[in-house]
Amino acid sequence: MTADRLLSGLRVAATPAGRHRGAALALRTALEIAVDRTLNAVVPGLAGTTMRAKMLCLRCYSEPTTARRANAVWSHLCLGCHYHQYEIGPTRDQVRVWRAEVGELAQALGH
Repeated sequence: MTADRLLSGLRVAATPAGRHRGAALALRTALEIAVDRTLNAVVPGLAGTTMRAKMLCLRCYSEPTTARRANAVWSHLCLGCHYHQYEIGPTRDQVRVWRAEVGELAQALGH
């Protein structure tokens, strides 16, 4: 997985902060793909909808706990992806926790 390669730092020409942000972006994308696949299986045509709306819909088509976890980690990943001059980016440990959570959620969503 891309996030794992970025976290390992092997043959990646980027700063640690850049690798962590890149890994967060890869994880967010993986989660969004899992959510899209789940929702498209039951309600085709949601592809053009915002991810916030998809997260709301997910509550109806998955376990409530899974939907809440997906929304929470997605929100954290969104914050971790964006560069703000006045904030320190996500740490390696934070990204590893997100990596584990996204893996579990993808499995819970059936992908």
